[in-house]
Amino acid sequence: MDPQLDPMKDDLPLMANTSYMLVKHYVLDLDVDFKSKVIEGSIVLFFETGSQHRKTSSTGRECCQSKFDQSHKMRASEPCHVPVTNVSACSSKMEYNGFAVSGEGEEDTSDENGNHSNSEQTSGISSSEDCCDRENHGNQDFVLVLDCCDLSVLKVEEVDVAAVSGIEQFTRPAKLTDVSKELGNLRNHIVHELVALPAKRWEEQLCCFTHCSQAPGCGELPFATGPWSLEIRKPGIGTPADFPHAIRIWYKTNPGGRSVAWTTDQSGRPCVYTMGSPINNRALFPCQEPPIALSTWQASVRAAAGFVVLMSGENTAEPVQLPEDILSWYYYVSMPMPASTFTIAVGCWQEVKQQSFTDAIPTNTEFSLPSVQADFSWHEAMCGHVGYPCRFQNPAVSWQAVIPHRVFSPCCLMELCEERLLPLIPQCLSAAFSTLGTHPFSRLDVLIVPSNFSSLGMASPHIIFLSQSVLPGGNHLCGTRLCHEIAHAWFGLATGARDWTEEWISEGFATFLEDVFWARAQQQLSHEEVKGQQELKALLRWHRLRDEVQNSEEELQVLRPNKESTGELSESGASVVKYGLKAEKIFLQVHYLKGYFLLRSLARTAGEASFLLSLRKFVHKFHGQLVLSQDFLCMLLEDIPKQKKSGLTVESIFQNWLETSGIPKPLLEEVETWKECQLVRQVRGEVTKWIQTNQRVRKSSKKKRKQDEVIFQKLLPDQLVLLLESLLEEKTLCPRTLQCLERTYQLREQDAEVRHRWCELVIKHKYMPGYGDVETFLREDQAMGVYLYGELMVNEDTKQQELARKCFASAQEHMDVSSAKVVAEMLF
Repeated sequence: MDPQLDPMKDDLPLMANTSYMLVKHYVLDLDVDFKSKVIEGSIVLFFETGSQHRKTSSTGRECCQSKFDQSHKMRASEPCHVPVTNVSACSSKMEYNGFAVSGEGEEDTSDENGNHSNSEQTSGISSSEDCCDRENHGNQDFVLVLDCCDLSVLKVEEVDVAAVSGIEQFTRPAKLTDVSKELGNLRNHIVHELVALPAKRWEEQLCCFTHCSQAPGCGELPFATGPWSLEIRKPGIGTPADFPHAIRIWYKTNPGGRSVAWTTDQSGRPCVYTMGSPINNRALFPCQEPPIALSTWQASVRAAAGFVVLMSGENTAEPVQLPEDILSWYYYVSMPMPASTFTIAVGCWQEVKQQSFTDAIPTNTEFSLPSVQADFSWHEAMCGHVGYPCRFQNPAVSWQAVIPHRVFSPCCLMELCEERLLPLIPQCLSAAFSTLGTHPFSRLDVLIVPSNFSSLGMASPHIIFLSQSVLPGGNHLCGTRLCHEIAHAWFGLATGARDWTEEWISEGFATFLEDVFWARAQQQLSHEEVKGQQELKALLRWHRLRDEVQNSEEELQVLRPNKESTGELSESGASVVKYGLKAEKIFLQVHYLKGYFLLRSLARTAGEASFLLSLRKFVHKFHGQLVLSQDFLCMLLEDIPKQKKSGLTVESIFQNWLETSGIPKPLLEEVETWKECQLVRQVRGEVTKWIQTNQRVRKSSKKKRKQDEVIFQKLLPDQLVLLLESLLEEKTLCPRTLQCLERTYQLREQDAEVRHRWCELVIKHKYMPGYGDVETFLREDQAMGVYLYGELMVNEDTKQQELARKCFASAQEHMDVSSAKVVAEMLF
């Protein structure tokens, strides 16, 4: 990896040298200041030596190159919530047995739902035994490289974990002998033994991490910051094995940092939340961004009273009152995950109350899979991940169809959330459970984020962000998007891509499962109704894919751009995310759509029931791990002989679907069948009526119009989208036709997908009474409105261009950086 990598290139650099040192736990201790728009405090990082400096034991390699994709990062140093006077109180005996059986001991620390409360301090991840390579490979100082951007680093220091009261228990093993003479090696040994605690002792481990994070510093470390990295040295230390394994970094964020959005909510109150932007969390805290860097975390975050701190933690935090009207919030995770999935939102959110989280569980079982306890040999297999308290090995939660959940929103949207969103959550959770089995996470918060949020939703462990755009117009868009984000718990979080260029592994699966979950969440639908809805959806997605392929760069249409190099890292562990910094890539859905169509094709070949059982098997086999495309495809093809007979191979799938631009050839054969489904034929009939109506309106006077009135059928939301897309192909539509169209379907009251197409019609036909609808959409539906700016500019109409610039001027300050860049290029 070139240390002088140009940050303005298209590829996102992942600079952290994870092959030399790997973060295993973060402790964050932060203050949120809305006046200065800064988050500042400290982060303590606990390391183990990476794969390049480990002995060649299979255990060491397995741990170091473990496959995991989920995430959380840590914050912290609140005192343990379990009464503990010193570290020795955490445990009466030590175990140094490397990996522990996942899930052991969880029943002692969680409630019947597997949900840890804030009063049950925790953490836990077991690791491999010490296999550091202590050979000095040169006289130069070793440099620790962390991913960092848009941060002000104030000080870096080594943490004197040996000064913690009671820590002596970690220095007792006989293997210390000579090493104990060197205080630096003693500290590193303590961290190693702490990291190596077995999974069943995760509570004790988290408590010890807390105490160690509060230990005094024992010497500042020189550091340097670059455009994408933070480099740290200790003079005279030449190998990772001897470099401090516990360091504290004092820093503060930049108000314009690209990982966080400072804005106001829909009620005009200040708030801040993580963006999920291309650079992930490196502008929130110094970290290791490569997916392979799986870690646990804990965090203490303080904010003024009146603000609620939500995070991707597994506990339901209860604020602690501090002096000067400050509240402190504490969260943790015990499942190792990548830094990119850490999420925080601080605002004046209000909880939308519910009667019971078991309400409204669907009773329709027509499409249910066989019982979770069906006799599959793979179901009994042990987990393949590093040790942590795993829900998949916890029988107490294996029948929990609906996990505890909460909804938060600005006060002005609470009524709408109570009416529309809250009843859908148990239905969608139950539908997901009936498809894939045990929920990977113990609880779920759903937050309606501000209007400048740049997508319809974002999933992180234990928390989902939803755009306000999903709330209006009935439950269809809200339900389908909720299903999509819930699906990410299994695909994207419980399992994830080892190479970020393989986004389809997350987004393609979530898009495919969105339809499956939503069909099961809706009650009393026949098999034919479900099939019709899904074929209609497939046709709409085909239209979107066709348009994107025609209007985007070919290189952005490839789902596996690294081909045979996918998943490879440099010697240090650094890599790049290909095209990760191209602003327009964020708004393309090729990886969603091509991934969805690939899975749909495989399901058709295998049979839907068999295919869904294979997905469940895949989850059980690979949860807690990072995967590549071939991991899924090889398992699927081995499982289903029918696919072997069809001549389907991993290589042919790569060639036809994942490694080429354009429309996959197998997909071209399917399109015509979707056009003949009953719901699509019904829309075609309505389109014909509207075209005929438009022709009559153009020829007749207003007085004669009533004699020719036409009865139009009621349409589903997706049918309305198809109708409007079809009418967009007409060269001209009269103002009276457009007025009638809006009134017939009450388009201003429909969901955002429908209103977006209506705005396109308004712009194309310069329908001035609809310009207010366009302005409202650009202001309130920023997650979907980016390309409407382009439509407004293309017509070269003065009024439309003025409208575009006016809307952008009012929204630009709070707009996502990538969105603002794309829009600015359209306007200027």
